[in-house]
Amino acid sequence: MQATILTVGDEILIGQVTDTNATYMAAALSEEGITVVEHLSVADSRQGIMSGLDRALQQSDLVLMTGGLGPTKDDITKQVLADYFGTELRFHNPTWKRLTKLYQRYGREPNDTHRQQCRLPTGAKILVNERGTAPGLWMEKDDQVVVSMPGVPYEMAYLMDHEVMRRLKRKNFDAELLRSVTILTAGEGESTIAERLAKIEDHLPENMSLAYLPNLGTVRLRLSARGNAEALLQSQLDEYRNHIEGALGDLVFGYGKDDLASVVGRILQERKQTLATAESCTGGTVAEMITAHPGASAHFIGGVVAYSNELKQSLLGVPAPILLDHGAVSEETVTAMAEGARSRLGADYAIATSGIAGPGGGTPDKPVGTIWIAVATPERTVARLLRSGKDRQRNITYTSLQALNLLRLSL
Repeated sequence: MQATILTVGDEILIGQVTDTNATYMAAALSEEGITVVEHLSVADSRQGIMSGLDRALQQSDLVLMTGGLGPTKDDITKQVLADYFGTELRFHNPTWKRLTKLYQRYGREPNDTHRQQCRLPTGAKILVNERGTAPGLWMEKDDQVVVSMPGVPYEMAYLMDHEVMRRLKRKNFDAELLRSVTILTAGEGESTIAERLAKIEDHLPENMSLAYLPNLGTVRLRLSARGNAEALLQSQLDEYRNHIEGALGDLVFGYGKDDLASVVGRILQERKQTLATAESCTGGTVAEMITAHPGASAHFIGGVVAYSNELKQSLLGVPAPILLDHGAVSEETVTAMAEGARSRLGADYAIATSGIAGPGGGTPDKPVGTIWIAVATPERTVARLLRSGKDRQRNITYTSLQALNLLRLSL
């Protein structure tokens, strides 16, 4: 089975909104062996939607649409779908009753605009949206399926999980299974990892593939297998995942939706140990990454953002002679910051960062992108020099990830 993802919205075409919906839908379809052949984005116009449907149905058995189902005048997807399938819009009383109950729960009454939202194409199967007001629409013609969902990401995700994928499975399309595992690495770039995995990749079975997905400071490896036997696919994935882990060693830090902050957090919690941060050039980004995960208070004590030398001395206890002789961006200073945070905040481990994030402030001896990170442990303190570029935000993110990875390796 082949599918096209059709996104409706001027906001996507002009770059105002990032289309995360397409990523979510493509992953769900691929998991069931449905091949996504194209992703189209079209304008909020009759011509745009019509031409998008024409193109999609020429090449696909299934079209998943998002956008244009709201209550305002620019939400025209329902009307265009009705015209495209040769039907009409009619008031759908069950949807109106559901909206009335929803608004009464918040002490409000639905208005005429919401009544218009309840005019739906006849012949469409209505997909109840428990996360919003606009229902999804399932329409079929000549063994082809068009599904229209709201563009709000959490509403789309609800309908995909609770309605769309279940209905697709019931249609019993003759599709191969696609199963995959995502292996997360940090510490080396894509080319180095590829070199280490060359022999393994050369001997992958024909039904398996390995994709490299580099990001700032990390590389994801997606190992995939296609076939009709679930048990065999899982066995193949387990076997070759073990081969990959053996070749990469401690570069592997997690799987799937893990990230460095969640991984070090789990280790610290298992050991009942704590962490503190002392940040200069990263401005609290390391702490933000840590506290983005629920339950971080079980291992994260807190942190200090000490941008000035005065605060490095008064809050973290960095000796003035170190700052005078070596400067704020130095191994000596970042080591003292980490050790000061660990002792003064009473943590088992501490991360410190100090550098020149850019785009200005560099010198011939210490150009932009010169950054020191350190981790203080109960036994020792480890410091590392990073050489990065001139993009400030990339430097901050990269440094934060490298600092978390240094902590992971220390743990």
